[in-house]
This record gives sequence, structure tokens and C-alpha cells, in this order.
Amino acid sequence: MKNITTYSLLILFALGLSNCKKETLEDKVFQVNKVKLYPSASSKIKEKTESQWVAVLYTNLFQQALSAGDIYRAGQCITSIGDKELAREVIISNFMNSTSPIPQIPTNGDMRADINKFIKDTYERFLIRRPTEGEKQYFRNEITNDPLRTAEIVYFSFALSNEYLFY
Repeated sequence: MKNITTYSLLILFALGLSNCKKETLEDKVFQVNKVKLYPSASSKIKEKTESQWVAVLYTNLFQQALSAGDIYRAGQCITSIGDKELAREVIISNFMNSTSPIPQIPTNGDMRADINKFIKDTYERFLIRRPTEGEKQYFRNEITNDPLRTAEIVYFSFALSNEYLFY
């Protein structure tokens, strides 16, 4: 009887060891959604609604979600004003001047320390695609040649771009 118990324990121990494996990075779940980058701006053919635009803008600037009620109210604000571009400028300005929460915008020092990374990250963050060589060169020149060009101004221009209105 003792041998059967010993054999049973050995078999259970062997089965337990065979099911153990070292945890790898691939086994972990980080709850981050993968985003497919667009190959070019021409792939974006659907226009965002006002509410979608506000929600995406808020997420791009603050790296967190805006409440459904606030999204609805901001979308209604854009719809109620005749000049949609002016309404968008006001919303962007209000978001960028927020003190709680604070927008997640790189410092000018960070932008100028690695202009290429800043350009790539900004395109992926706002337009969900990589910049073309011409776009990289344009922004490199703008940032390098204009000491008053700030990361905030670049973010503002991306948020107001026609391409940003589409997905």
C-alpha cells in the first residue's frame, strides 16, 4: 500500500513538473490594443464625427479617455457653431491650456534633442501612420530654422489638419 502511495505521489509530481514552464514576455498581457498604421493618408476615407474627433483628440493629448458625457457636450458644441474650424481651434486651445489633467506634450528641449523621433512619434500619434521623407524634411526644417516653433504649435497644427478629420 505504501508503494502505491509513493508511486502515485511520484506520478503526480512528474505531471506537475511537466506542466510547469518559465513565463515569457509573450505570455504576459499588457492590455494595450495594437493599432494598424495606415500606409498613407490616401487610405483614410471615412470622416470622423464631431464626437469621434473630440474623443480621439483628448486621447492624443492626455493619453486617457474622456467621459462619454464630455464627449457628447463637446461634439454638440462643434455642431452648434456655424464655423466648425473655429470651434475645433477653441476646443484644442482649451485642452492644451488645461491644468487638470495636464496635456502630455513633449517639452521643447525633448523635441529639439531628437527631431526625427519627435516627427515620427507625432505622425504615429495623431495621423496613425509614418511620415514620408518629404514630410520629415519639411518638419525638420521648420523646427530647426524657427526657434519659436514649439511642440505645442506642432501638435496644434496636426490636430487641425484635414487628414486628422479622417480615419
